[in-house]
Amino acid sequence: MKINSQDFRVRKRAEVNLRKWPTHGERVYKSKEHYHKLLGEHVAQLSSQQQLLYASNRYAVLLIFQAMDAAGKDGAIKHVMSGVNPQGCQVFSFKHPSATELQHDFLWRTTRDLPARGQIGIFNRSYYEEVLIARVHPEILRGEGLPDVLRDKKTVWQDRYRSIVNLERHLHDNGTRIIKFYLHLSKEEQRKRFLRRIDEPEKNWKFSLADIEERKFWKHYMKAYDECLSATSTNDAPWYIVPADDKENARLIVSRIVLDMLAGLKMAYPKTDAKRRRELLSIRKRLAK
Repeated sequence: MKINSQDFRVRKRAEVNLRKWPTHGERVYKSKEHYHKLLGEHVAQLSSQQQLLYASNRYAVLLIFQAMDAAGKDGAIKHVMSGVNPQGCQVFSFKHPSATELQHDFLWRTTRDLPARGQIGIFNRSYYEEVLIARVHPEILRGEGLPDVLRDKKTVWQDRYRSIVNLERHLHDNGTRIIKFYLHLSKEEQRKRFLRRIDEPEKNWKFSLADIEERKFWKHYMKAYDECLSATSTNDAPWYIVPADDKENARLIVSRIVLDMLAGLKMAYPKTDAKRRRELLSIRKRLAK
């Protein structure tokens, strides 16, 4: 099966209902060996494109990963970006905000870590937590120190969606290309992965009782994701809903989407003008002696 990035893209103004999106799509690899071969090809191409991104120094790339617990965000980032030069790529994970971060607007702590031109930035969770977990757990919003008149507005979530869309439009207009991935995991597959985290000692560190508590809010999270994806997928910063019950399949889809976006930038290595070329040839003659 050939991966078509557009099959996973959320169209602008589309009304998302995650129950209608598959969590286990058609497999794009035939065997484990085939998977490793395809992933290796994707990783090699990404390495080449990342070098070109760095050399051309015209665009920045921001990849955002959101998902329910155990959906495979860490694994996707690790495997897909395994061949990228660490000097040109940074990963940031955003968990509960610190006391200092709570003194600022909800976008402040993530905008500090936006990638520079020539760089790939990866957000493992992001400012989208502020319209997801904060919506499922209103006490988080109450703890952010907002004025009552703002916190209690009926349009607080729509206001935040608008702030996010405006930020992403601003970034796009200034050369940052954004891809947002929602790794779509089923509740049953999450249950199986939690059991493996308990049964396999080397995975115990990945599991906490809080993970089980959050499962109780599954329907609330799905509703929050439905509205968030619908409101914030744009032409400039689209969401991609990636079936995540098969981790290997998800990684191949993610890497293909990133490659297609980079190819669309039509980057080229900086050209050497005649004066610079003469200078280089002169240096070469001295070195050749």
